Parts: sequence; structure tokens; C-alpha cells
Amino acid sequence: MKNRYSASLFRKILVPIIHGSAYDSALQAAFVIADPASILLVGIVGITSGESLSKAAVPARHVRKLLREIADQKGAAVLQRIRVSHEPWDELARIVREEEPDLVILQPSFFDGLQIALGEALRFPPCDMVVASGIIPESPERVLVSLRGGPYAELSLRLGLSISSTSRSRLTALHILPAVGDHPVDPAFKGMERVLKNLPEVKRRQIQTNDPAQAILEMSKESDLVVLGATARPKESLISIGPVADAILRESSKGVLIVKSRRPLPPNMDSEVVGRNAISVLVDKWFAENTYHAGEFADLDLLLESKRKQNLTISLALPALDEEETVGQVIKTIKRALMDRVCLVDEMILVDSDSSDRTREIAAGLDVPVYVHQQVLPDLGTRTGKGEALWKSLYLTHGDIIVWIDTDIVNIHPRFVYGLLGPLILHPEIQFVKGFYRRPLKVDNKLQAGGGGRVTELTARPLLNLFFPELSGLVQPLSGEYGGRRSALEQLPFSSGYGVETGLLVDVFEKFGLSAIAQVDLQERIHHNQPLESLGKMSFAIIQTIVRRIEKRYGMNMLEDVNKSLKLIRYEQGRLFLDVEEIAELERPAMIELLEYRERDLQV
Repeated sequence: MKNRYSASLFRKILVPIIHGSAYDSALQAAFVIADPASILLVGIVGITSGESLSKAAVPARHVRKLLREIADQKGAAVLQRIRVSHEPWDELARIVREEEPDLVILQPSFFDGLQIALGEALRFPPCDMVVASGIIPESPERVLVSLRGGPYAELSLRLGLSISSTSRSRLTALHILPAVGDHPVDPAFKGMERVLKNLPEVKRRQIQTNDPAQAILEMSKESDLVVLGATARPKESLISIGPVADAILRESSKGVLIVKSRRPLPPNMDSEVVGRNAISVLVDKWFAENTYHAGEFADLDLLLESKRKQNLTISLALPALDEEETVGQVIKTIKRALMDRVCLVDEMILVDSDSSDRTREIAAGLDVPVYVHQQVLPDLGTRTGKGEALWKSLYLTHGDIIVWIDTDIVNIHPRFVYGLLGPLILHPEIQFVKGFYRRPLKVDNKLQAGGGGRVTELTARPLLNLFFPELSGLVQPLSGEYGGRRSALEQLPFSSGYGVETGLLVDVFEKFGLSAIAQVDLQERIHHNQPLESLGKMSFAIIQTIVRRIEKRYGMNMLEDVNKSLKLIRYEQGRLFLDVEEIAELERPAMIELLEYRERDLQV
């Protein structure tokens, strides 16, 4: 099943077709890097200064014909107007400003037609650029990417990953160190090192040598395509793209892609700062491959067939606290669509947090088993909080896959459940799925689109970006709609309160890796928004959860020494005063550690 969100790591690739210049390497490189929908062709005719531009009429006609033929054969888009200029390189720069491509692909033969030297053109590129040379295979099986740190290495890896995604190539990352010392250190590679640890599909090689060009040439004998940066230390000569890149272009018998990022190199290539943006390559790759839309899984018969083939069972647990207005419709909608019409969900339970309204009565009246979480596993003590209810739902349910959705959804639809189930059923490598959606905010009894998510944007996402940047592609890390495989969830601790979503997300990443996480667009979710004071408490708990994960990663102990009481500012009867509320975000151990869980009867 094709991922509706999946796309090349490059949104738009521009390939200029220059009159009088060979274009085969550049064009083939574009189609190896991305699918045709991402490729835009433009024709350029350069006229010598002092000659009339009218001389371009016939060449322009030839280029138009050529563009039509390429578009018909390959399916790429074409800019209709041929650009004719006395300054073709400047004209290309104008096209880049107009079209804003992520990447421009050239080849050495273009630069005569563009009336500029290769080194000069790459000195101040108008956007990220690739120079393609040699025979670029249609489907390279083995791609070698030479990496160090900084923007060129990031672009090289992004290029290699995009090629691998398009052609299913095997990717090898080559890290070359100077032949000095037994344990050389390369601070510039630190950011790239963190990225590669999360890409187990990329084979890694490290070589110590003072002749990097020769090392790359030797390694390239085992590859079909070589990707490397223009240079790490630009030469003063405008005709040079660096000695290593020059040597590879001149001597390699394989296809070569030389990259040049628009981002300037830092003045000190031996600093850790050089690789600080490398994580964006990993996040972009994950976002493209692991972001889905609920509509992709609307074929319930297909999901059911795949579920049966794998002999899977599925549980839905509904956490609730005083939701009598919405809980009935949530249960009826899901039960009718996913249990009665199509038996996709095998088990549905309501885990109530001691509601004071009719929530439990309504659920029981609809034949849904109801549990009060404070009464489950009583020997372990009772705690308040949604996380406690979710943790105990692992004990109460039996499915191989368990999903949770909140019971306050006003616009409930079966997609809130089958959207989460789709990746887990169809992609066995996925362990955990988060939902995201648009959240209209209700103000003065009117819905304002795009509101909500205040704790997400002001607390959760900034903290994840700061300490766990690999998770920065999650649209709504705090969404209440998510699920996973029991075999994974039972290994994780659960925060008892507001921090449960953040804690699970970080723990899944730490234990199973970024590729084990997916997210699904559930479209729009309408629910009751919380008052600002409640959001402050939620943020306080989430911060504690993140700090606890930092402690685990770095072997530190911080939370014992921090204040866990929150000063609340109250206003009543014309006076301000302070109130104090204890918000200590406690955790439950991994469910698999409980004897009661291991010994329970697993037969439904």
C-alpha cells in the first residue's frame, strides 16, 4: 500500500536543458533521486553577448521539442517558456528564485552553455546543487556516500537516502579520517554519527588515510554510483571544486554526483557545531516514509484479511472520566463499524477513572465491559491519572495490538481507530502509532479552525526538539489517539498522569528506534478544550517526564532535588492569592515485570 504522505526527500528538483549541451547524466540522476512528479525541466538558450537574441528562435524551437519528448517519455513537468539570455547563468538563478526548487542538477557539459566556469558557478550557488557526471545507472544497486560533517555531508546523505528509497539501492556511508593516531577523533562527524545510528540499513565503513581521493576511488569499485561533497575547504581558485572532487570526476569510471549546499561551510570544520543540523536528514526521511493518512486504510476488508493471515487479535481500550455527553456515541460508532459490520476489533473495554456522572452506566448499557481503574490491581495501590488507566488496560485486555482513543471526541468516526490500526496491521516493523489531526478551538460557542494544541506547541515539541530531536517530526506527540503492539508496550514504564504520552513516545524511540514509530493523519478532531490552569499542570508533569528520560539516558539524578509542587495564581472576589498543588509525575513499571500479569489467564 502506497503511503499517501510519502515522497522524495526533495520536494522539487530542477533540471535545466541547455541548448547545445549533453544532458543525459543530469536527467538520469534526477530520475534516480526522485519520482517524476518531483522533477521540473526548463529549457535555456544562451546567446553570446553582442549578438541579437533573435538568433535563439530556432534553437529555442529545438529545445521545446526536446522537452516535450522527455516529458512524454519520463512524465516530468516542463516550464513552458524557454529562457533566452545573454547571461544564461543569471537566468538560471532567476528561475531558481521563481520556482524555489530544493535541488538543481547540472553536469559538466552545461557550464559552457551557461557561460560560466564550474568552480565559479558552485562558489555561490543559488540553491543546493548537484553536478552529475559519468554513466548514471537507472537502478543502481550499490551507492557509496562519502561523509564527514556539515551541510555538504548532510546533503550527500539526503541524496543517498533518496536514491535508496527510489531504486532500493544498498547504501554505504564512507567516513574518512586522517592517518594520525590510533584513535583519531572527528568532532565534525558527531552529528552524522547520531544520524547513522538510527539508520541500520546503511552500511558503514571508516578508513584512515591521507589520500581521501584514492580511498574513494578504491571503494567505488564495489559501487555503481558515488556521492560526495564538492570540498570541505574551498580553494581560492575559482575553477576548482576541490582536489578530491576534481580527482573523482576525472578518474572514476562510475557515475558520480558532486553536491554543493547553499549553506556556507562553518569557519572551523573541526568543531562539533558543524554537524548540528544533520538530524534533519533523519527526521525528513522518517516523516516521508512513516507519515500516513487514515484514508489509506479505509478498505476494512483488506485490513481484516491481513489481520487474519497474521492471526492477530486487536483490543480497543477507552479511558474515560466524566464523559457522559460523548461516550455513548463513541462506543456505538466504533462498535457498529468495526465489531458488528467488520470484525476488525475483537475486544472493547472502558477504563473509567471513577467518574461522578453516568459514563459507566452508559457504557455498560451498550454491553461494553467497564472497569474502574482504581479498583484494578488494588494491592499495588491507587493513583489518579490517565496514564494509570492506560497502564492497567494492558492488564485488562488480551489483544496482540492495543489502541486507545479518548472518549470526549465530538465528531467520532471509525477512522480514529482503523487509521491507527492500518500501519500496525500492514507493516510488521511498526511498533507504535500516534494520531494527529486539526483541532478547532471553541471560543464563545464558535469553532475557530487551527486552534488548540497549546501544550504541544509550547511545551512538548520544544522539549523534544531540544533533547530528543529525532522525534521532532511528530505532529502531535500528545494526542490521545495512539496504539501499539502488546509485545512492545508491555516492556515500557507508564507515567501515571499527564506525562504518559510523552514518556511512551520517548521510550519506544529509545528501545526500538525511530523507524518503529509511525503517525497517521486522522483529519479533524472536535472535543472540549481544557482551561489554562489545567494546561499548566499538564506542562509541569510533561517537563518532569522529559527530565526523567534525560536522567535515564545520561545516568543522572535530577528529579529528587527538584520541586514538584506547582504554585497556582488564583483570583476570586477581587483578590489575588497563591495556591499550591502537588504534581509529582509518578511511574508504573513495565507491565511484563508484574507477576500478576505474567500469571494471568491469557485465553479470552
